[in-house]
Amino acid sequence: MTDPPAEVFLYEQVLILVSCLLSFLGSCVIILTYVLWPDLRTKPRLLLVFLSVTDLLSALSYFYGVMQNFKADSLDCVIQGAVSTFANTSSFFWTVSVALYLYIIIVRADQRLADSFLLWFHILSWGLPLGITVAAVSLQKIGYDASRVSVGWCWVRIQAKDHILWMLLTGKLWEIVAYLILPLLYLLIKRHIDRAHAALSEYRPILASSPVAQSRSAMADRKLTLIPLIFIFLRIWSTIRFFLMLTKSPAVDNPGLMILHGIGNTFQGGANCIMFVLFTQVVRSRLASALCCCRYENGCSCCTGTGEGVSQNRTLCTEEMNSSLWPNGD
Repeated sequence: MTDPPAEVFLYEQVLILVSCLLSFLGSCVIILTYVLWPDLRTKPRLLLVFLSVTDLLSALSYFYGVMQNFKADSLDCVIQGAVSTFANTSSFFWTVSVALYLYIIIVRADQRLADSFLLWFHILSWGLPLGITVAAVSLQKIGYDASRVSVGWCWVRIQAKDHILWMLLTGKLWEIVAYLILPLLYLLIKRHIDRAHAALSEYRPILASSPVAQSRSAMADRKLTLIPLIFIFLRIWSTIRFFLMLTKSPAVDNPGLMILHGIGNTFQGGANCIMFVLFTQVVRSRLASALCCCRYENGCSCCTGTGEGVSQNRTLCTEEMNSSLWPNGD
């Protein structure tokens, strides 16, 4: 290796560690809402839980890597690199799986076909990343990368002669494929929903123009637009650094780019929590109710009690929390 290692400054470490922590908490919230409330256990949310498990593992492994800020090969460097490689690659597959499942359910309207893909989602999203990671570790490809395409953590050993090939196999190839597939699937879903709303407006204009219907339609439209855009915005910085590394550009060590890369790679769990919990009215209201019960009752008895007074208290709590946390609603 002729290029010197990229320096990771303390303030960069702090920002990325905060991002890891937020992603960890966001992933935990998604998993807990699925576990605690059985009526919210839909198949798409189950897929989101699997995605959150991979994001949680990514956040933990990146947190350790950034804390250590590795300077050379070591056993814990290899272990951290292997865990982040598996979790990161699996996250790409689960992200695409969620989009494909929604496409089949909404556009094709075929529940049986969508459910038949579940086994393949598990095989591809767990099995393929695990196989790639085991192969990379066995061939001693995982290790210290001098922060050329990371920010303190370990990934593909930069001194390996075929490190570019293994960088593609252990992440970059699947990342680029996701850039292409996700916008396409969500564009098709969005177009299908727009056509359905147009038909609804023609045959049922009163219902279609109601404030509640418009609010839900607008939220669904924003989600379908933001989901692929947020994924690309978070991940594009690591891709940019990868190509800068290939061209041996000195810009690969730019501190601002490294911060964006570090936050983008580690914040996926936090972004998913924002999109699928805070931007989802049913889950959001349930969380608000639970939080306000704990605030006003020194416990959560009002969430599980009965009677008119308890019901009234729960309603007031929910309304207050909604108005203070989300003044504009959906």
